Parts: sequence; C-alpha cells; structure tokens
Amino acid sequence: MIDGKLLVEKLLKYAKAFLHLNERDEIYMRNILLREFKQVEPYEGQEDLSFIEKLDVPDLLVNEVEEYAIENGLTTDLERNLYSTYIFGLLSPLPSKVNETFNAIKEKNGIEKACEYFYDLSIKNNYVQKTAISRNMLWVYQDGDRYLEITINLSKPEKDNKEIAKLLTVKPTQKAKYPACFLCKENEGFQGSLTHPARENIRTISLKMGGEDWFVQYSPYAYYNEHMIAISNDHHPMHIASDTVEKVLDFVDFFPNYMIGSNAALPIIGGSILNHEHFQGGEHLMPMHKAPIKKAMQNAKYPQVKVGIVDWYNSVIRLQSKDRDAIKNFAIDVINAWEKYSDESVDIYAKTGDTRHNSLSPVCRKQGDEYVIDMIFRNNRTSDEYPDGIFHAHPEYHNIKKEGIGLIEAMGLFILPGRLKKQLSMIADILCKNEKYDYEELSKPDNYLNVHKDMIKALIEQGYEKDFASAEQKVVDYVNNVCKNILDNTAVFKNDQKGQQAFVKFLGACGIE
Repeated sequence: MIDGKLLVEKLLKYAKAFLHLNERDEIYMRNILLREFKQVEPYEGQEDLSFIEKLDVPDLLVNEVEEYAIENGLTTDLERNLYSTYIFGLLSPLPSKVNETFNAIKEKNGIEKACEYFYDLSIKNNYVQKTAISRNMLWVYQDGDRYLEITINLSKPEKDNKEIAKLLTVKPTQKAKYPACFLCKENEGFQGSLTHPARENIRTISLKMGGEDWFVQYSPYAYYNEHMIAISNDHHPMHIASDTVEKVLDFVDFFPNYMIGSNAALPIIGGSILNHEHFQGGEHLMPMHKAPIKKAMQNAKYPQVKVGIVDWYNSVIRLQSKDRDAIKNFAIDVINAWEKYSDESVDIYAKTGDTRHNSLSPVCRKQGDEYVIDMIFRNNRTSDEYPDGIFHAHPEYHNIKKEGIGLIEAMGLFILPGRLKKQLSMIADILCKNEKYDYEELSKPDNYLNVHKDMIKALIEQGYEKDFASAEQKVVDYVNNVCKNILDNTAVFKNDQKGQQAFVKFLGACGIE
C-alpha cells in the first residue's frame, strides 16, 4: 500500500525541484494535495527524499499517484492516466506564469535558454512523454550523398486517409464536443475522457503570426528533438496562401533556433489533421535540409534571392535571402503559380471540376540573418490505377506505409506504424528458417503477416539467410528501399529527364530561369 501522506511530500519535493513551485506556495499546495488524496493531516515522519532531485522523468511518481488513486477508489485502472495528468497539472505553474517566465528568460538570456526552460518543464510535468518516445525504433539509411531517417513509432496509431478527409466536411454547426479538436486552445487545462486525452498539464506560449493570435506547444509524442507545434487560436481548416508565408517567417523571427513548416492542406498530402490550422517545427534539421542544390537558377524579379532545385527525392526548390520582403513575395508568387498549374504530360492537373489538387509545403528556417524557404510541391490527384493517390505511396508499398505522406516524411523522416516492430521480426524469423514459410497460410485474411505476404515471397526468392541477424538486416534494407521509393512516388516532377524538363518548364512559368 502506498502512503498517501508521504506521496504528498514526494510530489512537493519534485515540484520545488523541477516545476518551479515557490516555497511561499508550499503549504497551500500541500493542503490541496491532502484534500485530493483524502488525507486530513500531513506526513510527520522523517524520510530521505533526496533521490527525488535526481529524477530525469516523473515516471516513478506518476506510477505512485496512479496506484494510490486506484487503491483508494479515487480513479479506475481505465482512467488512471486522466488522474495523474490532473495531479501534475495542479503542480505545474499556471499558463500565465509560464509565459511570463519564458518571455523573461528570452529577454535576458536568449531564445534557446527560454526554449530549454519550456521543454524541460514539458518533460518534467509529464506532458512530453520522454520515456515512451525513447522506446521508438530509429535508424538512418545512407543513400549515397543523401540519407533518410526512419522510425517505428510505437505510440502513434495508423490513420486512414479517407477518415482524415472526412474531417474537412464537418461544418461548424455540427460541432458536438468541447474542445472542437485535439489542437484547440481550449484543451489547456481540459480534464479529458477515454476518447479525448487529458490536458491539465499542457502549457503553451502565445505569439503573433501573420497578425493573428497563435500559440506553440511541444508534441507529447515527439518524432524528433524539441518537436514543436504552432497552432492558430481559431479553429479553422488548414490552407496554403500568402498569409502562410508571412506566418512561417514570423515564427522563425521569434524562434530563429527552430525550423517550421506547413502541411500541404489537402487530403492524402496534407498530414493527419486538416480541420485546424497548425504547423510543425522544432530544433531538428531534417535530411532534406541538408540536401544540396543540384541546379542553381535565378529570377530577374527578385535578384536578391538565391533559388535552385534541391537534390532530393521529391520536387523541391530552395529560396535563400536576407531580404524578408523579397523572399516572402517570391514564395507567394510560386504558391499562386503552382495552385493553377497543369501539365498533362506528367499527369499534373490543378483541378478536377471544382476540386483542387495542387498544393505545397513551405518549410522555413534561418541561417544567421538569412531566411531559407524550401517549397515541396504536392498533388493529391487519384486515378483508377492509383485510387489512394497518383503521387502517394503506391499499392506495393502499403504494407509498410499506407498513410498520407505529410510534411515530416516529405522532408525525409519516416514515421512507420508500431505494428512493424513485431511483424518485421517475424519476417526475419521466416527468412532464416526459424519459422516455416507457407505462402498459402500467409494468404489467409486473418494471418497477422497477410499484408506482407508478397514482400516475404520476394525476399524468399532471393534466398534464405544463415542467421537472424543477416535476415533482420535484409528486412531493414527492404524497408529502406521502400521509403526511398515512396518519396519518389510523391515527386510531382520525377527525377528522370522528362520529369526534370517539366520541372524547369514550370519554374520558367514562374520567371525562374
């Protein structure tokens, strides 16, 4: 049995060490916790709690809070996470205080120190799930001078593109819940439910982007270091337009230590949340960012802006300039030109009837006092041959990745479904004869490896491996190649002579020679 009174003291010790609990507020918070834990008086014993100050993550205390609450009927096993989130929300500074402290540190010590404070708080109050993130599998695939980062994310469920698209059809009058979605500002302090995560411990930083009220938070299940999400205060759909460029430039002026990018805002190519405008950013530089320019170009209208085609799998141009207005207007011109551009020779159609197909992802960062904007061209058209998207992962790769290829993957960081951890290991067992190979058995719809049956057959035809390690490497090599091929699928201008000539033709229409 967990001692509730002692648990209160542990939590107070932790809050003073990591959550900025002021000593003046200690008695007040002790009484609040005693009430929450149904205790009438505080702990009076002597206990060495110095170990609390050495904790990297709050997992130990989170588990104790949850176990105590279950033992004493304060929550159920099903709702244990809701309860611990509530307690750590109580222990965290109020949102106004977090903003006050962040801005004071930024003013005195710079933005990097302010972000360090904010990120550490988000880990220590159990919003950023550092332990869960550390369980993800991650490796780097070196492909000549280019590389991809590939992760099997064990905390992120797969989402269906058709379900994502349905969210765009929900009209404001149909809203039946509060908050309207997982990104809304109203999540701050929200108690949550079994279908909506608790958010008492979330803290956000307010800022202006494009003259509008926005806020930033860290991602609870980050895909990379200091994974930050910038979110509009208003619940309105994603879009790519001139104001998008203004907003990402405002972001990097406020956070010059972070990159920021927008999903392409259309189903299939637009990420997993389309009904609330938001951007993805953070400290991490993606593989695309490190890819060089393969063809330098110029635009007479903007001589102060360097421009070129990026040596990358999909179709990207890079703009670089110290002149903010020039690079902004250049990017806007490209957005406007691409929105209505068609070239049937390479299957690019801007519209089908009134349905738009062209969009792009602008990705912005700063290098010293120079702005850099990478523009990834996207098209979400479908066909009878490719009903899930012509410029989407083709059907032969859906066993590895069927979800839309959004901003993060387009930049070279693949987020693969958690099911693959077990499935790929099982495939390796077959390839080294630890398990029997039976194609008919794999073809049964209820077989766990059914989705991989053709992949397994192809690998078996290459020959069995001598041991599990070599079989596992063979599977990883296959996945690496699939990820590379998926990015090639998403390229609207293919990396062959015909595709690159079409790319140059489009850029010429934008005044880029």
